[in-house]
Amino acid sequence: MSSSWAVIVFIATLIAALALVHKPLGDYMAHTLESTRHARVERVLYRTGGVDPDAEQSWGRYLRAVLAFSGVSLVFLYIFMRVQHHFWPPYDVPGMSADQAWNTATSFVTNTNWQSYSGENALGYVVQMAGLAVQNFLSAAVGIAVAIALVRGFARSNTNRLGNFWVDLTRISLRVLLPISILFAIVFVGAGMVQNLHHYADLQTLTGGTQTLTGGPVASQEVIKELGTNGGGFYNVNSAHPFENPTTWTNWLQIFLLLAISFSLPRTFGKIVGDKRQGYAIVSVMALLFVLSLGLNVAAQTVHHGTVPTAVGSSAEGTDTRFGVPDSAVFATGTTLTSTGAVDSFHDSYTSLGGATLLLNMMLGEIAPGGTGSGLYGMLVLAVLSVFIAGLMVGRTPEYLGKKLAAREMKFASLYILTTPLVALVGTAAAMALPGERASMLNSGAHGLSEVLYAFTSAANNNGSAFAGISVNTVWYNTALGLAMLIGRFLPMVFVLGLAGSLARQKPVPASEGTLPTHRLLFVGLLTSVTLIVVALTYFPALALGPLAEGLH
Repeated sequence: MSSSWAVIVFIATLIAALALVHKPLGDYMAHTLESTRHARVERVLYRTGGVDPDAEQSWGRYLRAVLAFSGVSLVFLYIFMRVQHHFWPPYDVPGMSADQAWNTATSFVTNTNWQSYSGENALGYVVQMAGLAVQNFLSAAVGIAVAIALVRGFARSNTNRLGNFWVDLTRISLRVLLPISILFAIVFVGAGMVQNLHHYADLQTLTGGTQTLTGGPVASQEVIKELGTNGGGFYNVNSAHPFENPTTWTNWLQIFLLLAISFSLPRTFGKIVGDKRQGYAIVSVMALLFVLSLGLNVAAQTVHHGTVPTAVGSSAEGTDTRFGVPDSAVFATGTTLTSTGAVDSFHDSYTSLGGATLLLNMMLGEIAPGGTGSGLYGMLVLAVLSVFIAGLMVGRTPEYLGKKLAAREMKFASLYILTTPLVALVGTAAAMALPGERASMLNSGAHGLSEVLYAFTSAANNNGSAFAGISVNTVWYNTALGLAMLIGRFLPMVFVLGLAGSLARQKPVPASEGTLPTHRLLFVGLLTSVTLIVVALTYFPALALGPLAEGLH
């Protein structure tokens, strides 16, 4: 099979698989989260934690539960990494420094999984398994829970109740994420991924030297790394490492896993609000943006310029030869359009326009399809903005799913949209203004700016992938990027849950001839256009000084 046909088959089968699971997985999540029945093991957990599973929460109490749970998780993980040198051999690796432990704990609790450390050297099996892998489940579940709370805000009326966070967190973890992870962990072990607790092995190399080879519970962590759109690799080179990603078909499967839940959640949304057409409209916008981004990135990497790229047929630097340029571009597109951040190629080696596409993916707010939960609630906030703009055009009060969008709702939506760009751009400006932080840049000029912009955009959007090229394991970068991750994750959740509470209290407004149909192609086009325009107006100056300037040089 020729390389071009192989790429077509790779992408076509991926799209077909996502379409195949969209309905059953979306319906299953809707049933799971709206069911009134509690499993026996869940009841035991509720009694242990003193939770009344049948008592629902207002948006304020739901938010406090989210923040309290995440805060405790952050403190626990921070301490865990600081004391790991007290664990039993051979897992007693040196404890992390305070600033790097802060950065890493914040990273995994916020579903960012930014790594300023080398995974196999800096963390032992105990922390990888009982610390990071656990947070991979829980941070993903928190994102889905917040998204479902917003969906309930649209679906319910005349109430201030949005569900119970502890029930949502437990069900998502035990009924959705855990069963899928167990199934695919078995598949990954069969594919050759490492899954053991063996001691580190010192091997003799062909040149007469020695190399320390680490094993570890890799396969089990690899599944939830992708499924929960986490992205933190067990090894430093992430999914380019053969122990994490041994074959081309496991590469395909990892891309499928990082997209599956986020592309299925619009179906969950449609089921809960009682109009599946609304879910189809949302997933159509996600799919359209995904295909556009994928086409641009693959073209930038394969429609090449320059002597070396022309000679080899593509921009192959930084790309694993097992996967090739197009498959790596698909992975890069998927990981930056979600909040995954896993990599199987070196993004800093992408062409200037290819790198710009990856930056733009994150600047969209990671909504195509976005992170687990965060992609759906981000897209719904943009849908609210789109309906509001349409209402202004015709001079009537906008409505979405029978709910009026007045000043209070638009304040929440506007604050949500402004938060992430503000964090990313202010962080980039601060890094570029400080001489010491500029010294951490290995490149100068437009490419150097792109590296810093990518780092703060990745942190603020809770993505976690790195453009590289800068030394981020410094006190300043660990602290600043940790703050960017924390603000970029939880401040938008405040506005999302505030919006959900405001919508749930409303009485439904019956549709009239002046109501904008939000399930038709017109709305799909409007939402897509608003998304692109908002990003362009916000980020274009920074992109013009970085990757665009480099590409036009």
